[in-house]
Amino acid sequence: MNAWLRSLAVYTDPRIIAILFLGFSSGLPLSLVYGTLSAWLAEAGVSMTMIGLFSWASTAYGFKWLWSPLVDRLPIPVLTGLLGQRRAWMIVAQALTALCMIGLGSSDPAHNLLATAGWAVALAFASATQDIVIDAYRVESLKQKELGAGAGNIVLGYRLGMIVSGGGALVLAELFGWFTAYAAMAALMGIGVITVLLSREPARPDVEETSLSADPLGWIRSAVVAPLADFAQRPHWVAILLFIALYKYGDALIGVMANPFYLAIGFTKAEIGLVSKSYGVIMTIAGGLIGGVVVARLGIMRALLICGILQAASNLVFVVQAMVGANLSVFIVTMSVENLAGGMGTAAFVAYLSSLCNVAYTATQYALVSSFMAFTRTIFASGGGWLADQVDWTTYFLISTAAALPGLALLLWMMRAFPTGQTAGMAPGRA
Repeated sequence: MNAWLRSLAVYTDPRIIAILFLGFSSGLPLSLVYGTLSAWLAEAGVSMTMIGLFSWASTAYGFKWLWSPLVDRLPIPVLTGLLGQRRAWMIVAQALTALCMIGLGSSDPAHNLLATAGWAVALAFASATQDIVIDAYRVESLKQKELGAGAGNIVLGYRLGMIVSGGGALVLAELFGWFTAYAAMAALMGIGVITVLLSREPARPDVEETSLSADPLGWIRSAVVAPLADFAQRPHWVAILLFIALYKYGDALIGVMANPFYLAIGFTKAEIGLVSKSYGVIMTIAGGLIGGVVVARLGIMRALLICGILQAASNLVFVVQAMVGANLSVFIVTMSVENLAGGMGTAAFVAYLSSLCNVAYTATQYALVSSFMAFTRTIFASGGGWLADQVDWTTYFLISTAAALPGLALLLWMMRAFPTGQTAGMAPGRA
């Protein structure tokens, strides 16, 4: 027990605390492009069809790997010399994000929907750029044993940012109007700016720099091709990508059909919002922090296995929920188990993805593996609706539990296939 308590001390490290505040800065913009903006559009009388189409504004998050090499290697005049590559890009991305928040808040969707759409796209692009550089900064700042705590704090900060820009922005909009709500969120981006200014630039290995203007092809080779080639040189890299796709497959099948299930068995929207979206977020945060401690205590691969087993088993509580129906007490237990285990699994998984990155190409490689994870989860989960139409809910959740097993089996194989003491897939040279 004392060893586990000592593992909690990792959360008192100033670098881990800084990641918490950077996670908050990273989580602020998302709701302003998704839920909060949808509420504003509905109030302005925009059609449901058009509101749905606005989700395309967020495609920047899924394609951030396209410009991540620029973040990795392209210096920003003056600022890079003063602050370093990562801190300079964070300051610029945060400033652009705040500017786009103000621009979006000053638009009028009732009279100029195109301008609102343009600012929403710009905000998503600036926010995705901030995510690229914050992830790179987090990976480069931490040692292997600290990656779990970093993952726990990035999840905590991100969720808090989403809560503030979700519910908090709606309250401000009700009291003072939409511009004030968005301007207040822009002001809160200052938390990230202050954190960057108080933090240190992480050490990075020397890499051969090629000028983009002087030798475009050489720059593309070093900034784009080299990170991919580096990843492909690792033993069993195809298996690693397959594992990334499968680890949270069962979790994805739950997520895609959770709200339709709650409504189908008789819960009200208010009950769903209170228990699933509010209490559930708290349990996810707790799970993320616990997952960080498990990684620090047991190492990444063992933590992935333990958290993965709990994550898969948590799907079975939905079987019980389907059997008892709209029982609120059971619903609270279901949300406790599912979100706690899911948060633990996410923290371990983010730590693993971080360990895959060679610090010479952190931004590019992390953007690639995280985008691949998000894309494959979306593709795999897209069949959940069809499956739910074919079977009853009890069978659906049993199948979702079974869907987690291939990823766990592949994880066990990876743990045995790699040499003793070598973390499966870890980038060489991580301390």
